[in-house]
Amino acid sequence: MNSNTWLVVGLGNPGPDYSRNRHNIGQMVLDDLASRMGGNFKSHKSRASILEGRLGIGGPRVILAKPLTYMNLSGGPVSALAKFFDIPADHVVAVHDEIDIPFNTIKLKSGGGEGGHNGLRDMSRALGTKDYYRVRVGVGRPPGRMDTADYVLKNFPPVEAKELPFLIGDAADAVELLLTDGLTAAQQKFHSVA
Repeated sequence: MNSNTWLVVGLGNPGPDYSRNRHNIGQMVLDDLASRMGGNFKSHKSRASILEGRLGIGGPRVILAKPLTYMNLSGGPVSALAKFFDIPADHVVAVHDEIDIPFNTIKLKSGGGEGGHNGLRDMSRALGTKDYYRVRVGVGRPPGRMDTADYVLKNFPPVEAKELPFLIGDAADAVELLLTDGLTAAQQKFHSVA
């Protein structure tokens, strides 16, 4: 097993129609990390776009991955990449939207339930375990009786869109801190911000 390499997965849906949706915040965070690494995503046979490199000078080796499947089929590409690069589940990080925490909030955890998130559910099924890291990027709850699926498939409203670059940058920082200093250090920094 390659325990020196991390697989960081940005969950979302493929194509320009979805690119600015709440559901695609994970992929937006990966775009930020890719720009920090100075690289571009390339197509991989696992049905994902990937970027291999290091996060920071002397930082950990990382494979950033954006599945090219729809959200609820994310597990196949993630599992294929983990096998291809020989990365154990405890070195897999899912970056995803989270309706159970407020917009502009980031929480990190290892393992646990999927909270009704179909992308996570499919990842857990394909990896055969729930024991991977999650960087949960808060998008808030749907207003009133709006259907959750409709809510996460909408773009951020203008007031949130203004804050979005900061949220994406913070989430990318959270991923970096998780990989370099561990879960506890990242939780201490980002969970105390609220």
